[in-house]
Amino acid sequence: MTGVISAERSLYEDEHELLRDTARAFADKHAAPHAERWRAEGKVDRALFEEASRAGILGFNIPEEYGGGGVTDYRFNAVIGEVFSRHPAADGLAAITLSSDIVIPYFTDLTDAAQKARWLPGIAAGELVVAVAMTEPGTGSDLAGIATTAVRDGDDYIINGSKVFISNGQNADLVVTAVRTGPGRHDGISLLVVETDRPGFSRGRNLEKVGLHAQDTSELFFQDVRVPAANLLGEEGAGFSALMRNLPQERISIAANAVASIEGVLERTLAYVKERQAFGRPIGTFQNTRFELADMVTTARVGRAYLDDLLARHSRGELTAVDAASAKFWATENYVAIVGRCVQLHGAYGYMMEYRIAHDYLDSRISTIYGGTTEIMKEIVGRDLGL
Repeated sequence: MTGVISAERSLYEDEHELLRDTARAFADKHAAPHAERWRAEGKVDRALFEEASRAGILGFNIPEEYGGGGVTDYRFNAVIGEVFSRHPAADGLAAITLSSDIVIPYFTDLTDAAQKARWLPGIAAGELVVAVAMTEPGTGSDLAGIATTAVRDGDDYIINGSKVFISNGQNADLVVTAVRTGPGRHDGISLLVVETDRPGFSRGRNLEKVGLHAQDTSELFFQDVRVPAANLLGEEGAGFSALMRNLPQERISIAANAVASIEGVLERTLAYVKERQAFGRPIGTFQNTRFELADMVTTARVGRAYLDDLLARHSRGELTAVDAASAKFWATENYVAIVGRCVQLHGAYGYMMEYRIAHDYLDSRISTIYGGTTEIMKEIVGRDLGL
């Protein structure tokens, strides 16, 4: 894919570009007609996940014997993320990329044979919606500080506590839940899969956010929720390292989607300034507009080269946690800044919700917070410098 904003790319092959067409057609057919309703209701229809499965764009890395694509090449995920990030229904389509890029790897990489057989077919079919519950009201980015407990009782664990800001929380059937099973700050954390129909589990509010209105974000409560020990992912006490293992992919996904979003914002802004008239001529002919867009487009091209290199490395299994942290804060901070500058170029119309740029302004802001705040990302990079 090339255009005015992005130059020729070497990251993708023909099969990836074919998937791009499939993802775009899927979004146009199954998401665009419902986008406004989803924003009003605060979540997407569960049927979206089943339609995504039928289209072959959900859970690429689930093994074929469980109904998935059996593909470990992350570039397929990246293509879908790029298409969805630039689509008018991006906030609803995020539920699919969240599942594939962030949550499903817990079920493919940390499960034993019996767990795979129990869960993966339903996930691959879009019949079981998944979420991961890490954040708590008092912890934020401090994952080692979680207080939700899971006490062993015979062949079960009994869970008590609460989680907040959980994406897909309203629709989820299976929640990968970070729990405290011991006193150790890091080795006292484990991961348990909680089926949401278990007694004692409840969903709180579908939280009202500044943006991403079609992406459900929930409070979850656990009151003496009894879960079989067979739902433990990996070994007891190994949850923190498992979370750290999966976070680089979450962060590179956020970064890649941010760069794709920047490109979409700039393409739409470029079209707007060519059409919008002021003082008898298009506002794109004014020097300030040209200079602003020249600067932002150059940033986007630099970002694209940077992210494509990291995506290629990730597909080869070479991405480091520091790489992902760097990309995450650089891409999202530039995303927020560029959207703000593009709103300015739209003038008063940029503040009107009938224009996509207003939605971009609301939706972009969370990107520097979720998946690890910019400050935490800089701390990771800074420590790697020996500071």
